Amino acid sequence: MLFDEPPFRAYAANITPDPDTGIGKWTDAQLAKAIRTGVRPDKSIIGPPMPIEFYRHISDSDLAAIITYLRVQPAVKNEMPKSQYNIPLPPSYGSSIKNVKAPATSDKVKYGEYLANIGHCMECHTPRNDKGMLQLGNLGAGGQVFKGPWGESVARNLTPHKSGLKDWTDAQIAKAIRSGVDKNGQPYKPPMAFDFYKNINDADMSALIAYLRSLKPQEFAGKI
Repeated sequence: MLFDEPPFRAYAANITPDPDTGIGKWTDAQLAKAIRTGVRPDKSIIGPPMPIEFYRHISDSDLAAIITYLRVQPAVKNEMPKSQYNIPLPPSYGSSIKNVKAPATSDKVKYGEYLANIGHCMECHTPRNDKGMLQLGNLGAGGQVFKGPWGESVARNLTPHKSGLKDWTDAQIAKAIRSGVDKNGQPYKPPMAFDFYKNINDADMSALIAYLRSLKPQEFAGKI
């Protein structure tokens, strides 16, 4: 898949177990390092749109489950072009990470934040500056524009502002995430991953919504 944006022209890597064009020769430790810290086995840095800032929070058990899942996928030989960046990539995204534990499910807001991070919700729903970096002071304010075969779609405001989710019920938010339909019944466009989010269970959805309700209200950062 190609992500063709002003800051970069990035191709999604082959993450099937093919030994020549995928991750077949990578160890579990190398996969974990790439996902959490954005460093490949050859020590090169993975650039955007890979949401390393969020994946750094993946717990040990969830990371192990992801790697197990990747290992059992059919191997597909598919050489991808090298991504091109018009912005400098960082020398690193931070220090190495060990022993990450997910928050207790009893703390709905913290656990919901964890789910939002590993689902990289804010990667798309937070505005970026002219260098392509997330403006974390406006977390969840929306406004990013995504172009594709569907035309253009704009990430909505996920904060409890009147231009965001303030007047939405929990049921309306859950339906939007799972089914891609807003509170007025209008369908959303890609790249929201409804086919995957439809499988979020009720407990996790409740925690995710509790986290969104806890965000600082932000005025919508885009244009209608």
